[in-house]
Amino acid sequence: MKVVLAFEVHQPRRIKRDFFWSDLMGTHPKTPLQDFYFDKESDREIFLRASKKAYTPTNDILLDLIDRQKSDPRGLRVAFGISGLFLEQCEEYDPDLLESFRQLARTGRVEIMEETYYHSLASLYDDMEEFDEQIQQHHKKVKELLGFEPKFFENTELIYNDQIANHVSSLGYSGIFTEGAERVLGWRSPNYVYVPRGNPKIKVLFRNYRLSDDVAFRFSARWWTEWPLTADKYADWLSRTSGQYVGLFMDYETFGEHQWPETGIHEFLKSLPYEVLKHENLRFATPSEVVKEEDPVDEVTVPPSSTTSWADIERDTSCWLGNAMQWAYFRSLQKIGRELKGYNGPERVVWRYFQESDIPYYMYTYGGGPGEVHNYFSPYPSPYDAAVTGLSALWDFEQKIKQALRVADHPFVFTLGGNPVGQVAYTIEGMISVLDKVPEQSLREHMKNGDISRWIRDELGLPEAAAKLESLDAKSLYPREELRTALKAILKP
Repeated sequence: MKVVLAFEVHQPRRIKRDFFWSDLMGTHPKTPLQDFYFDKESDREIFLRASKKAYTPTNDILLDLIDRQKSDPRGLRVAFGISGLFLEQCEEYDPDLLESFRQLARTGRVEIMEETYYHSLASLYDDMEEFDEQIQQHHKKVKELLGFEPKFFENTELIYNDQIANHVSSLGYSGIFTEGAERVLGWRSPNYVYVPRGNPKIKVLFRNYRLSDDVAFRFSARWWTEWPLTADKYADWLSRTSGQYVGLFMDYETFGEHQWPETGIHEFLKSLPYEVLKHENLRFATPSEVVKEEDPVDEVTVPPSSTTSWADIERDTSCWLGNAMQWAYFRSLQKIGRELKGYNGPERVVWRYFQESDIPYYMYTYGGGPGEVHNYFSPYPSPYDAAVTGLSALWDFEQKIKQALRVADHPFVFTLGGNPVGQVAYTIEGMISVLDKVPEQSLREHMKNGDISRWIRDELGLPEAAAKLESLDAKSLYPREELRTALKAILKP
């Protein structure tokens, strides 16, 4: 039995709590846009506190354990899913912490998993273009800072469905981690390797949420019948677990932040690898080692309508998209993304900060235990305060985008015979970026009808560019690629 010990490592950028109430909406920023919307001082304070209590001491423990067990082929191995935002804050606030992650990556016993750079919900967008770009950005950052090239995928908060798995497979990743929800597995165990239905190219590993949450949530719970949880007891549970592996996946803040040092959580971690190795049927492994060494036992299917995650007891997407405020935020994000298509200025980076899954997470309105967890993490007094803050900041950002980039009120929708072909443009930059993707017949049809020149004149207020477009004889003078080149030359700002 392989023991996969994996951690999610992430800290968000938080929108200023008083953004709406300080009457910042509609004002001219005296700072870069990122600092105008996001609370850098609060982020720094929270990051350094978590680093002192959790990240740094836990990294030191793992480095020591790996060094002590490096001669044992069964010895400790660990996997991390580290967001790009976390790595940014390491660079900015705590270079020593970054160096300790770099040392872990160099041990050869630590795997860094791929994820979205901004810990976003981009995998749920209408198309996968932004998802792909964030993956590429994350890959580059991890390679640059940690010297590691990820080959195994872990989506934001383990969000998963067949569409996501197949897309990640098409990008060349060997495996993907997700939540071991009963509504997906049914009677089957989460401790075996599976593949998505009809796709043997990527393997699916499931988180054993019961054993993971025994540490992440119940470790210090005195009401729990198994309290106190000791390393030898936990290792014994693992040894009695059947399957190919057991996926233990939890927030890295478990060790010192969610479970305070006073609970004994660090001592538990120090002892666990030694207790595990006392059982001859147990050994540690990284996710990539599991998918390389173990054959799948069955297929699983999760349609987009049943998307899973590790969030809350529902284990779905309702913690981010469960109410109208969250949906309004989510849809507005995508609309702004379409308006920014083809534009790579600083505004695009700020838009990506607004994509953090944490922002709609704070807008969660259900009560009970899950509501208490959301409130614990939220910097806002209530989910309604979070919604007022998030939506007002996003609305203000969109207005500034429109002022800076000349965004059309009505987008240009490419069609063929009256039917949309899937390409839309809000700006000149957006029009240029989609030209190579538009079917030639659609392009010539719009040119013949004067649709593009009319849109540029009426919606963007650019009569000179419109006149130049009207002078093109798209039907006879320009072969396919020359037509696109001529259009780009006219439209280029």
